[in-house]
Amino acid sequence: MSMKLFDEIPRERPATPLLDTFDHPAALRAMSADQLAQLADELRAYLLYSVGVSGGHFGAGLGVVELSVALHHIYHTPHDRLVWDVGHQAYPHKVLTGRREAMLSIRQHGGLAAFPRRAESEYDTFGVGHSSTSISAALGMALAARARGDTRRVCAIIGDGALTAGMAFEALAHASHVNANLLVILNDNAMSISENVGGMATYLSRIFSSAPFLKMREESKKVLSHLPGALDIARRTEEHMKGMVSPATLFEEMGFNYTGPVDGHDLDGLIQTLDTLSRAEGPQFLHIKTCKGKGFLPAEADPIGYHAITKLEKPGSTARAEASPAPPAPAKRKYCAVFGEWLCDMAAADPRLLGITPAMREGSDLVRFSKEYPERYFDVAIAEQHAITLAAGMACEAAKPVVAIYSTFLQRGYDQLIHDVSVQALDVTFAIDRAGLVGEDGPTHHGSMDLSFLRCVPGMVVLAPADEAECRAMLSAAYHHPGPAAVRYPRGTGPGVAVAEDLEPMAIGQAEVRRKAGDDARPRIALLAFGSMNGAAADVAETLDATHVNMRSVKPLDRHAVLDAAAEHDLLVTLEENVVAGGAGSAVGELLAAERIDAEVLHLGLPDAFVEHGTPAELLADCGLDAAGIEHAIRQRLAARA
Repeated sequence: MSMKLFDEIPRERPATPLLDTFDHPAALRAMSADQLAQLADELRAYLLYSVGVSGGHFGAGLGVVELSVALHHIYHTPHDRLVWDVGHQAYPHKVLTGRREAMLSIRQHGGLAAFPRRAESEYDTFGVGHSSTSISAALGMALAARARGDTRRVCAIIGDGALTAGMAFEALAHASHVNANLLVILNDNAMSISENVGGMATYLSRIFSSAPFLKMREESKKVLSHLPGALDIARRTEEHMKGMVSPATLFEEMGFNYTGPVDGHDLDGLIQTLDTLSRAEGPQFLHIKTCKGKGFLPAEADPIGYHAITKLEKPGSTARAEASPAPPAPAKRKYCAVFGEWLCDMAAADPRLLGITPAMREGSDLVRFSKEYPERYFDVAIAEQHAITLAAGMACEAAKPVVAIYSTFLQRGYDQLIHDVSVQALDVTFAIDRAGLVGEDGPTHHGSMDLSFLRCVPGMVVLAPADEAECRAMLSAAYHHPGPAAVRYPRGTGPGVAVAEDLEPMAIGQAEVRRKAGDDARPRIALLAFGSMNGAAADVAETLDATHVNMRSVKPLDRHAVLDAAAEHDLLVTLEENVVAGGAGSAVGELLAAERIDAEVLHLGLPDAFVEHGTPAELLADCGLDAAGIEHAIRQRLAARA
C-alpha cells in the first residue's frame, strides 16, 4: 500500500476508522501488514490536522510515523522501554499511546506537554526537552533491568542533529564497555552522517540485519576465538565490507553491531529489521534514513521552515513556519532581531568579533551574520560545552567571541563558563536569549535560573534590558567589558522603544529612576525592577503612586540606587523573571544586610517550582508576576503591616 501524500493541512478532522479503534499500542501487535500501512496513513493525516489545530512541532513527527508504528508493533510497550530524544519526534508516539484526543491541547495551558513526560503517561519512559540524553537514559534503564534479572528490551531513538553532542558519544562508548542489550536507532533526516545509498547498500543492510547473518556472526566468533589472530582478521574483514557501503566503521569500532542505512519509510522493512534486532544480544545500532515532514509536500520541500507551525486560527488561513513568522508591527521588534542586527553592525566595526551558536542560527537570529561573515560564523551543532570553551580559546588569542545561546541551553555549559572562561577572566560576551518564561515548550525551556547561576560566578557581569534600545546598548557594554559579560533578554518583542543605530555602550552598574513616588504617598513604596519586569512595574507604580527603578544591572548592582531607595521608602519590592532563590532580589537583600540596613523587602519572582507550559501571559499571571498579581502581593504585605 503506497503512502498517502498531502499538499495542505486538513481543516476538518480526517476520517481515521482504524486509528479510532484503539487507544493503546497492544492492538497494533495483532494487525496485518495492510492494516499497519493504513494506520500509518491515518496517523499522518491526524497529525497534520491536530498540529494545525494546536500548533507545535511538525516536521520531525511526520518523518517518524512509520518508525513509531513499527516500534509499537514490535516492542511490548510500556514493559519494553522506548526513549525518544528531545521529543520533537514523539507526537506520533503520543497519539498511539492513548492521547489522541488530548493532542488538540498540546502545548496549551493545562494541556499535553510538548515533549515526553513521565508524569503524563507510562509510555513516556524518560522526560526530555534538551537533546542528546536518550542513549544515556536508555543505557541506565538497560543496566538497571539487567541487575534485576529483567529481560525487558530498551531502545533509544536519536536524531542526527542530537548525535552531534558529546554526551551521546559518551553514552555510546559506555554502552559497548558494559555490553548492554540496547538498541540505538539513528533517525537521520538531513544526511549529516552519510550520502544516500543505492540498491546494493539497501540489499546488504538487510543481509547484515537478518537472523541467519547474526547467528552466523556469533557462531563464527565462537569458532574463531580458538585460533590465534583469526577473530581479529574476521572482525576487520566484516568492518571493511560494511564500511564500503555505509558509515558502519565508526559505530563498529565503538562496539556496536551496525545495521543500515535502511529506508525509514519502508514499513515492512522496518518491522522485519526491528523484529530481528529486538532479539539480538549486545549493543545494536540501527541507522535509518527519513525525510523530515514526510508525506506533507510543503514540509518536504522546506524542512527547516516547517520544523514547527503556528495553529490555524480559522478556515482559509495558511499555516506558517515558526522559523518564518509574519513580521511584527514596525514599532515593536523582537529582542533576537535587535541582537542579530547589533552583531552585524559590531562585526563591521570590529574585525576581531567572532560569532558562535550551538545549532541555534535561526532561533538566535544569526542568519544574516552567517551570510555576511561566513568566515567569522561558527555553528558548533548541539554542543554547548564545546561552544563556550571554543570561545575561551578564541579569547586567548585576542579575538572577541560572542556566544549566542538560549538561557536553558547555557545550563549545559555551566562548568565551562566557570572554569574555562571566568576563572581565566577571558573576554567572552554571552547573548542569552529566551530568558524568563518562554511559553508553550514548558519547564525544560524556561530560562528561569540564569540570574541565580550567573550572579554567583566571580568576575561575571550580568545585564538585563528593559526594552529594545537598552538591549542594543547593553550588548555594546558587555562586548567592550574586558572580561566575561552576559546580556539576558526575553523571547518575543519588546515594548516598542526606538533603537538607536549607533554602537554606544550603556554604563554598567547604573540604574535609572523612571518614576518617583508622590510627596504625600504613604507608605512609600519603591519597585526595583530587573529586565522584563519593568513593563508591569510601570503600571503598578502608577496605580500605587510608587517609585519605579529600572535596575538594569544585576551584577554589579547599583549600590547607591539600592541604598537611596532603602533610605527614602518604607517598602522595597524587587521584581524579576527568574527564581527568587539566589536571584536579583537576593542580591539586593545581601547588599542591605552587608550594610546593616534594616529595610523591609518583598521579593517577587518565579516560584520554587518548575513552571508548566502555556502562553507567557498565562504563566506570568499564574506566578503572580503580571501587574494585577504584583499589586495584589504588595497590598497583602501592606495589610499585614497594619
